[in-house]
Amino acid sequence: MSALPHTADAPLVVRSDREGVTTLTLNRPAQFNALSEAMLNALITEIDAIALDPTVRVVVLAGEGKAFCAGHDLKEMRANHNLAFQQALFRLCSKFMLKLTELPQPVIARIHGIATAAGCQLVSMCDLAVAADVARFAVSGINVGLFCATPSVGLSRNLGRKEAFEMLVTGDFIDAAEAQRRGLVNRVVPLEQLDEEIARLAAAICAKSPLAIRMGKQMFYKQLEMGMEAAYQLAGETMACNMMADDAAEGIDAFIAKRKPEWSGR
Repeated sequence: MSALPHTADAPLVVRSDREGVTTLTLNRPAQFNALSEAMLNALITEIDAIALDPTVRVVVLAGEGKAFCAGHDLKEMRANHNLAFQQALFRLCSKFMLKLTELPQPVIARIHGIATAAGCQLVSMCDLAVAADVARFAVSGINVGLFCATPSVGLSRNLGRKEAFEMLVTGDFIDAAEAQRRGLVNRVVPLEQLDEEIARLAAAICAKSPLAIRMGKQMFYKQLEMGMEAAYQLAGETMACNMMADDAAEGIDAFIAKRKPEWSGR
């Protein structure tokens, strides 16, 4: 990624669009892209707009500067040392994290540097994650006397229980290869190949039916929280409705005719 100009009045989140892929870049490089209250509100505004934009097929979350995201803004939290502020901040953060899974489009985390605490949570809440081999991950709140409770929600849904808990109680870093082994990221590549690999993954998604992707993502997260019987009921109903869509008819006809499908999104 090319460097973004940054001044005191620069946008906290920079949006760029290209061929159906929208990149949202956290733009507080001097603060290692810490998730301040203003940053979270800016991210929510962008995500809400993207959710209504049918031209966006894939979202990439990136970070400007040396870090992907170093978590919450601890200076802001200490400067507002009252329970009401802390409660509102964590409600806001949880709202944003949930919006990532509710967004119709798949979200890919682009991790080029450290992802710590709520930054690691952010990786866990994205649908997919591609990391540079130099990236490092930790839920390090415990090092300053703060158990990373909200990051534990996403982390425990990506990693094995004992692996997640070990990270939460030690605050230790893991490297990108270990993050991939544990299930936190999908792919690890050299830093100079990071954008190429993300483009390849995004293109694979963009080539598929937008309707099927949208329906599938919604079903995927709902069924994760269900018992098996209810999950199968939801999945079966989703597939039946998907089968009645124009895109499914087009896709099957194209497969039989050995031609490339032309998706309508219906």
